[in-house]
Amino acid sequence: MTQWLVFWYMDILAPAQSSVYLLTVAVLSVLTLLILIVKFRIHAFIALILVSIVTAIAAGIPSEKLLSTLTQGFGGTLASIALLVGLGAMIGKILEHSGGATILADTLITRFGEKRAPLALGIASLLFGFPIFFDAGLIVLMPIIFSVAKRFSGSLLVYALPCAGAFAVMHAFVPPHPGPVAASGFLGADIGLLLIVGLVIAIPTWYLGAYLFALYCGKKFHIPVDNDLFGQNTPADNSSYPRFSTVLFILLLPVVLISFNTVLSTLIVAGLINSEHQLSHVFIIIGQTPIALLITLLSCLIIFSKQYGAEKLEQLCAESLAPICAIILVTGAGGMFGGVLRASGIGDSLASILADTGMPLIVAAFLIAASLRVAQGSATVALTTTAALVAPIVTVAPDLSSLDLCFIVISIAGGSTVLSHFNDSGFWLVSRLLNMDVKTTLKTWTVMETLLGTIAFLFAWILSLIF
Repeated sequence: MTQWLVFWYMDILAPAQSSVYLLTVAVLSVLTLLILIVKFRIHAFIALILVSIVTAIAAGIPSEKLLSTLTQGFGGTLASIALLVGLGAMIGKILEHSGGATILADTLITRFGEKRAPLALGIASLLFGFPIFFDAGLIVLMPIIFSVAKRFSGSLLVYALPCAGAFAVMHAFVPPHPGPVAASGFLGADIGLLLIVGLVIAIPTWYLGAYLFALYCGKKFHIPVDNDLFGQNTPADNSSYPRFSTVLFILLLPVVLISFNTVLSTLIVAGLINSEHQLSHVFIIIGQTPIALLITLLSCLIIFSKQYGAEKLEQLCAESLAPICAIILVTGAGGMFGGVLRASGIGDSLASILADTGMPLIVAAFLIAASLRVAQGSATVALTTTAALVAPIVTVAPDLSSLDLCFIVISIAGGSTVLSHFNDSGFWLVSRLLNMDVKTTLKTWTVMETLLGTIAFLFAWILSLIF
């Protein structure tokens, strides 16, 4: 038995540095991951851990380094995303409970008018989508969407798709959401710069792929308003709601603070500001994304402390953490997989293959993410797996600027957004909330998601060629 194991190691694991062998291991590991998730319905967290261990062994990582490789990849990823996702979830939960989304939408609709009500709802969703996740944000705004659709008549899609699309683009492309945060951690992209680039790409992407598409769908598909789904919709008494200016302040505060860090760091590198100036360091510190979100959360707690009290706010913060545990753990497991790929040299082998084909890295990243998204449905798994695969390539790729890294993150996020279908929970959420049959959902939601992912990728690709 011992002789057989030695023979197996010498003949199979010893040549593990062979590019063909390493790429074969990579392909088989991804296929195994898909089979475990899709065929055997094993949770992505468990599947990623199993595949990471098997891949590490097959790639020839020494046994004494196996556990440290796994835990370093897992812990390093959690270190970069857990704070951001946790703080963002708390901010979103407080705003959700306070009625901030309702007052935001109502105010914008009043100011925009009846004809631009879909645009107003979409803008409200873009603003509210900064701290809150896709499914939670859509459910919170759905009663408002139904109320507005009933008031102004017409197809429900005209009002619902701009909101769903807004939450989708913010969730996919803009920190502090876990997808872009995780990808930036894998690739070493600057999170503050990614915030700016993500917003610059997300807004026109939403307008073209969600808002204009919603107007088209409203003419082609008439989805009636079913008010029974949400009972009486929004409460008539909104005296306890926060003011519009308060909600807007909370949503814009982290963006402004993070921008301080990005802008000042750029000016210091350019030599336009003295790096030893104490005030610059203060603004750079408060502009770090975790610090900026912490300041925003503390502002929320202070603003709403008189209305709800410390005990209620503590309860809301605790409740906000439960739904994000699965997201954080899956992302951490994806980081474990990425650590194995980096340590094994698989990424270097993939880099050499891509160099031989001449395919730009940004295009390859999009195609890999899109393939994984279609195969297993989860955008988070598609994003983390793709980022893990291309991360070693990024580290050795020449002449990649900070902007280039952000564009690659956007391309991966775009690929993980396209072609939402039966294996995606978001597909069924939208289908049930809007009371649409499967065929109509494919023609509306699936097409919109594909437009959003593709348009964002094209924007990122074009900008990477310009800058």
